[in-house]
Amino acid sequence: MAYETLAAAYDGLTEDIPYAETLGFLETVLHRAGQHPQTVLDLACGTGSLSVLLAQRGYRVLAADCSEEMLTVAAQKCAALEHPPFFIRQPMQRLRLPEPVDAVFCLLDSLNYVTEPEDVRRTFRRVLQALRPGGTFLFDINTPQKLRGLDGQVFLDENEDSYCVWRAEFDPDERICYYGIDLFRRQGKLWQRSFEQHCEYAYEPDELTAWLTEDGFVNIRQFGDRRLEAPTPQEQRIYFCAEKKEG
Repeated sequence: MAYETLAAAYDGLTEDIPYAETLGFLETVLHRAGQHPQTVLDLACGTGSLSVLLAQRGYRVLAADCSEEMLTVAAQKCAALEHPPFFIRQPMQRLRLPEPVDAVFCLLDSLNYVTEPEDVRRTFRRVLQALRPGGTFLFDINTPQKLRGLDGQVFLDENEDSYCVWRAEFDPDERICYYGIDLFRRQGKLWQRSFEQHCEYAYEPDELTAWLTEDGFVNIRQFGDRRLEAPTPQEQRIYFCAEKKEG
């Protein structure tokens, strides 16, 4: 399963992710739509970096992920907060919350990791049920153009304690990008090697918009990568905003 061994090294290898800037963009999208949520679900929360920021800004935060290892790191990170998030271990296609929320965020191409289209449809329906009337669903995807362009690429991430090699291969028939990840972690004077395979499905933005519409969302918009503008044909990442009907 993805992120079993990578969880402990994830934050150190992803220090360049602009969580604060991304949250600022999402808040701008919400405020321009007249939305001022108080309760937020961080769906596919990973190690909880966004959950921490949300809690620090005064939101009541629920956070869900299917990886026990990632949630363990997230809970440790949030332990000192005055009002820490409420963590739930659930896959997004089986999401069920103890109470509805005003907004759902699902970021860092987490939806691409759902490699069965019908499971994405299930996720949309579960999110709709989890939102209060008038609530907002915000998520992003890696575009098909980006995933196709990763074919054959090799990436290196490293710090003092971890060395990670990513090898990408895109299968056009399956519409899936496979990442083979070799992780080396320092154990005293030695290095321990582990391997994970991650998979991302290349969803077309327009098919996602059609599914959101069919499943009952309204006011569906697409944005370029943290820009308050429509995505370009060359966009690598697209943000979606969709609302649940009032009443």
